[in-house]
Parts: sequence; C-alpha cells; structure tokens
Amino acid sequence: MKTKRLFSRRQFLHGTTLAGLAAPFILESSLRAGPANGKLNHACIGVTGIGAHDLGNFLSHPKVQIVALCDVDSNHLQGAAKRVPGARLYADWREMLAKEGDKIDSVNVAVPDHSHFAIAYSAIQAGKHVYCQKPLCHEVEEVRVLAEAAVKKGVMTQLGTQIASSSCDRTMVQLIKAGAVGKIKHAYLCSNRPGAIDTYRLVGPRPAQGEKPPDSLNWDLWIGTAPMRPYSSKIYHPTKWRAWQDFGTGWSGDIGCHIFDSVWKGLGLKAPLSVQAEVQPSWKDSLARRGDTWPQGDHITWTFPGNHLTAGKELTLEWFDGVYYPPQEIRSLFHGEYPAESSILIGTEGALLNPHAGKAPVLLPEAKFKDYPMPQMADRNHYHHFVDACLGGEKTESHFAQTGPMTETILLGTVAIRVPGEKLAWNADKLKFPHHKEVEKLLRRQYRDGWQVAKF
Repeated sequence: MKTKRLFSRRQFLHGTTLAGLAAPFILESSLRAGPANGKLNHACIGVTGIGAHDLGNFLSHPKVQIVALCDVDSNHLQGAAKRVPGARLYADWREMLAKEGDKIDSVNVAVPDHSHFAIAYSAIQAGKHVYCQKPLCHEVEEVRVLAEAAVKKGVMTQLGTQIASSSCDRTMVQLIKAGAVGKIKHAYLCSNRPGAIDTYRLVGPRPAQGEKPPDSLNWDLWIGTAPMRPYSSKIYHPTKWRAWQDFGTGWSGDIGCHIFDSVWKGLGLKAPLSVQAEVQPSWKDSLARRGDTWPQGDHITWTFPGNHLTAGKELTLEWFDGVYYPPQEIRSLFHGEYPAESSILIGTEGALLNPHAGKAPVLLPEAKFKDYPMPQMADRNHYHHFVDACLGGEKTESHFAQTGPMTETILLGTVAIRVPGEKLAWNADKLKFPHHKEVEKLLRRQYRDGWQVAKF
C-alpha cells in the first residue's frame, strides 16, 4: 500500500513543523500545572524486557500511581497486571490515550524503536510528560520534530539513558568540563559486548513464508507504523527486532546513546559536520542483507566543530562495535583488559577513560593523575528524577531538548552505515546532505497506511 510522509519537506524547512500539526489519534488537551492529589498518575506502554524494568522503577516511587498498562502481547500484559492490581489494561496505545484522557499525567514508552515517535509525539500533543527508551526515535527527522514538540508543549521528558544518572557518568561529565586531561584531541567510543554479534548472526535472512502469530500477540499492533511483514517466531518478538532495519536501529543506535551521553554533555558537542561508516565486507557485499538487517559490526566516524574544550577547530569521534575495535595503541593506554563498552578521550595532557560498567572514570596515565581531586558525584534514580521533575522538581538529566541533537547524531551513523564508505557532509539546520541528496530519504520513513502520525 502507498504510505505517506510525516510532513512536507518545504514546511519543515521553513520552521512550521509544529504549527498546525495534527494526527487522527492525537488528543487535544492542555498541560495541567500538576496532579491535584500530589501523585503522578502514570501509564506504562510496553511492559516486558526493559519495559518490566521501567515499570518496577516507577512503582518504587512513593508518589507514582500506575493507573494504566498497555502491551500488544496479552501474556506480558497479564504478567504486569499482577504487579499493579487495578490498573486499566490496553493492547492499543491509541485507545489508551483516547480513553484515559485527563486520568493520566505521564507515560513511559518501552516498545521497539520504530514505534517510539508515534507514541511519544501523540502523548506530548495530549500534554503528557514522557519518559522514552533509547534511541528517542527510529529516524533523524522524527527526533527533530519530537524534541521541538516537547519544548513547545512544556512537558517534562527523559530519554532512557539510565547510566547518565550514575555517579560514574556524572563524574565523567565534570572531569571533561574541568579539562582534567587538557584540550581534547580525539574520542574513541565502543561497545563490543559479548553475545551482541551472535544475536545479529543468528537472525539470518527473512523467512520466505510467515507463521501464524501466537494468540496472545496482536501482530498488526506490533508492526504499527512499519511495513507489514509476516510474523516469524524467534526473529522479531520479543528480542531480536533490533537487528532489523524495519524495527530497530542496530547496535550503534541502541547502546550508542549510553556511550555517547557523557562525552556529548561534557564536551558540549553540537551537530556534526560529517559522518562516514565502515562495515564488514560480508554484509556490504550482500544486497539482501544490506536492505533488511543491520551489520554485525560497524566503525562510524563523525567530525564535529571544535570548541573551547577541544585542541583544534574540529574534533574527530569514532565509534566501534561488533567486529571492530578501537586501535591497539589506544587500548594499550589502559593497563589491563580494555573495557568492552567504554569511551576514551585523548587530551593534550593525558587520556580519560569511562568504562561504562559501574566503574568510575580513570585518568591516564594513572601514575600522573594519582593525586588528582576527583569530583564527588552521587548516584540517582533516572526514573525518580523524571517523576520529581513532573511534580515540580528540577529539570531532568536527559530531557529531549538535550538528548535530541545527540540522538540525531547517532542516527546519522545508521544512515552512513547504509551507504558505507561515503563521507556525508551534514547541514543540521536544513536537515540535508548537501552533496548526497539521494541519501536524504534515509532521514525519514514512510508510515504504513492508516498509521500516519501527523500531517498538514
């Protein structure tokens, strides 16, 4: 079926993205100053996997009332309902938003990446505070619209980068801002988590024939805005959808938000000037795989404009995952097993390593910095911070205006992956690749008929 774009390109570029934006299932309501009873009436959308983790954290806040639960799989929904007796249950998030109306103040979104924008945007337009798992959206263009909508509506938001609220990541941010290792010359980020490569390898090709979905699963609702695909067990729901371009954003889109966060905030990075990706030959040389799945590893390079914290007018940041690792000379700076998930900044006076495994940042060489006064930062609950913000507290750690530009940058990497070897100059203001116009189609998606989120 023919699908429709999110909005007209000309109107977006002229800054009218939000004015008059409407959708068939967006509710009209104003944002309330705060819950009348001092409690946050909250709804959870997606209650298995990370969604179950999210639910537990919201339940643990004394001022949260979980009043509604939503999941396309009735087995998962019933399991969550046992944790929240009396919560109203829904399979379709659109029905939930329509029926709950002023009964809820906030929602959290813990579903596959391709549905993030549709749900989060609709909730924001209805005046609801939104906690959304990473990455914020599936496409670059969606991120821009969602972040702008959140600012315009004045709602509280939080990206699900829980590590950002840890003492380790908060310490990393402060060390970067303080110039602990001098001006930054280069950055290397990686996620070579054991098992991640196997997950992508086991997905294999898309089956020629589909299967009947289990009775518990509403497959049409699971597909949502994405192209309709026949159900097939064990390759989509509930665990391996991240490996498919229709639904996920690959390993860099998933874990990249965690690894990027402290570097982005600490250096005060802005939109990149360019992006380029390298992928393994077996994926690059297979047209079938390139059009359907994400590679088992990639190496992405961004060039950013420099600032007062960098050593030059430009800063190069490299990402490695799967079959790609940071250079040996960089890994050898750390005496011991190099952390599989980490970020390291090379400065004029040393190097700063963030292991991203509940371990504090390390200044290198350690002997040189053994007496360096480390900032004393406390851990805090990422979810509770969001709740407190919704109830009138301080702004969240990872609100969409803060993390939107970072997510756009990460998703530019997923664009570059699909045109490996091409160096893509980027114009963030116009959302264009000046020299690769044909690649711009990868910045947005076509929504399945009947699932158009917003149009003029």
